[in-house]
Amino acid sequence: MKILLTNDDGYRAKGLKELVSMMKPYGELTVVAPKFHQSGMSMAVGLGYKPIAVKRLGCTDGADWWYVDDAPASCVKFAIDNIFTDSCPDVVISGINHGSNAGTAELYSATIGAAKEAALAGIMSIAVSLNDFSDDADFSTVRNFFPRIFEFLLKYNGKKRGVYYNINVPSINIREVKGIRVCHQGIIHWVREFQDYDWKIFEKKGLKPIDRGIRFFPETEEGEQVYMMVGDAVDDPANTSQADQIKMKEGYISIVAHNIDTSDYEEISRLEECGINNLF
Repeated sequence: MKILLTNDDGYRAKGLKELVSMMKPYGELTVVAPKFHQSGMSMAVGLGYKPIAVKRLGCTDGADWWYVDDAPASCVKFAIDNIFTDSCPDVVISGINHGSNAGTAELYSATIGAAKEAALAGIMSIAVSLNDFSDDADFSTVRNFFPRIFEFLLKYNGKKRGVYYNINVPSINIREVKGIRVCHQGIIHWVREFQDYDWKIFEKKGLKPIDRGIRFFPETEEGEQVYMMVGDAVDDPANTSQADQIKMKEGYISIVAHNIDTSDYEEISRLEECGINNLF
């Protein structure tokens, strides 16, 4: 089995290395990941004649490693077009992301964006995240449970085109995990998102700007103010008990089956019944 691995935290991220180690027994591994951190890029790709640097890093830890200096969806596109030239990979796994991608965070996530790109190409795809934003997060809980989930999805994959799976693992001890639950996408909104830029934030966190994909700070014109987007996540009151971020907080591993077809068929039918097709 040919397996393509990617992420949005960059090819040096601990989560990606953990995923490589975890997936070794399952097949031939190829890693194509961003050169730098690419969080929040969703399904962005490098269009508009943008120059994109690519480098093959060689074989390490049983995988063929590459980086692409662009968003994760571009990594998947490059792999399909330029590496898997004879046939597509059998499965694409994006992760292990440092931080949750549950709820409506899914809409912004570049980890999910890579899985969407694979689904668009008709390839089975999985995104897996740990609810721990630390660069040195403990992935032992993911290591314990994800292989069994992966094997289940391989066996019972419905092969429906456009499906991708979003798995979120709580950052708790293995013994504290209550189980796995199939959920629906929960609703989260963010407040106080734009805050004054703290130029010393990297020093405080022991990071360099490049660790977050920031290669330069903007040159400001007179009258400009620089902000950073952080914000506090808030669960929407409309959530049900089966919302993925709710279940994860309760100690369950959540899994949501999404589809790249975002059409609301009930609303389409309602508009047709209201006679919208007879307007003209």
